[in-house]
Amino acid sequence: MRTVLRWLLSLVVLAGAVTAQAGTAVAGQDPARDGRDILQRLLAVKGVELVEEKPYEGYRYFVLTYTQPVDHRHPKRGTFEQRFTVLHKDTSRPTVFHTSGYGVSTAPGRSEPTRIIDGNQISLEYRYFTPSRPEPADWSELTIWQAASDQHRLFQALKPVYGKKWLATGGSKGGMTATYYERFYPRDMDAVVAYVAPNDVVDSEDSAYDRFLEQVGTAECRDALHAVQREALLRREPLSERYRELAEKSGATFTTVGSLDKAFEAVVMDLAWGFWQYADEADCAAVPEARTATDVELFAYVDEISGWSFYTDQGLAPYTPYYYQAGTQLGSPGIAQPHLADLSRYGYQAPREFVPRSIPMRFEKHAMRDVDTWVRHHAQRMMFVYGENDPWSAEPFRLGAGARDSLVLTAPGANHGANVAGLVPDESARATARIQQWAGVAPATAQADPESAAPLAAYDKTLDSLDEKLLQKYRGGKP
Repeated sequence: MRTVLRWLLSLVVLAGAVTAQAGTAVAGQDPARDGRDILQRLLAVKGVELVEEKPYEGYRYFVLTYTQPVDHRHPKRGTFEQRFTVLHKDTSRPTVFHTSGYGVSTAPGRSEPTRIIDGNQISLEYRYFTPSRPEPADWSELTIWQAASDQHRLFQALKPVYGKKWLATGGSKGGMTATYYERFYPRDMDAVVAYVAPNDVVDSEDSAYDRFLEQVGTAECRDALHAVQREALLRREPLSERYRELAEKSGATFTTVGSLDKAFEAVVMDLAWGFWQYADEADCAAVPEARTATDVELFAYVDEISGWSFYTDQGLAPYTPYYYQAGTQLGSPGIAQPHLADLSRYGYQAPREFVPRSIPMRFEKHAMRDVDTWVRHHAQRMMFVYGENDPWSAEPFRLGAGARDSLVLTAPGANHGANVAGLVPDESARATARIQQWAGVAPATAQADPESAAPLAAYDKTLDSLDEKLLQKYRGGKP
């Protein structure tokens, strides 16, 4: 799974306004059953340690670690410290269990469901993303089951503190993570809201992505993007020289991918996918005219969309856990891009090319089939939200006859940042009402008229930019 979230993580501030339904309790002063402050209660949980506290108006915010076994099947074989954060509202409110599927932001922020239900939020860093990585790292323990077991174990530890309903959520790889958690531990969460979660069931069959890229947007925009890619490969020599100068200036190297030339082509091959993942149709006007663009203009545009630094050793290193999983369980798109066939030397490169050769990899072809089958037949109180113009939505999760109280929704014109607010208005309101119902906090008005439902917490442009900023942070070939 390539070109990534310019959005997935980042938390921020609540300006303090709360709705009538939220009440007037001061954060951190909710009555604890044993009389202790919320931080005292959290630190009383075995294995929890405080890194820092960052108070925010209306909340208390903590960065903590939790001691986890490297192997949940054999807990005596070593442990590691897994970082997580707590955005504490009140123990009388429901709790959202959030993960990006990557690292965790240490700045306060809310996922959309947290705002919708005006709840607490636990955000967990995915195992093997630094600093939540065992030393030495046994990469064979980086599996979707082990990661789901991390969530399960932390949930069990915190449930006595946050005793109301829990909802799991995440965007992109975080949406995948929330889904896998539900598959392996279906009794933990009261509901799941998964955003733009890819579902690559058969890794070798990626024609859905090709069909998507042949139809998304307008023909004029697609042709303009293809022309930029072709022109960049036609000008491989002068643009590669600029790339070399940029790498030397920053001290970047290309040991993992193998050569500057392979990295150059990988960046160019990502461009069309990356555009549709993060841009809007309105951005088509900014695509340069390929034949008349100068080398400087062409180089700058490719950098803006794909990022020349990404396939350097330094750019890839933070994402080794992602590419390892893509090449062992998750799968990844192998898009054809026939318009580049006569100019490409390497094709759309596989995850193995982006993981150091010292780390062994073997693909488990049944892992995604198992999850897909489970969702089709056993999904209960699960919501999947996709973007109409997002390439990752080409292979979505689907619901079968066995699914109960679950739905798949698509935001028109939306990219990889699709959310409930971006659905058509009546559908957005009904989805909001459903989430509040699942969390046990639906106001009487929303229960009587779901199309009147609205988030229970007031919007704050800083606190509620979590997913958007995570997408901006994680880019370059992954969901």
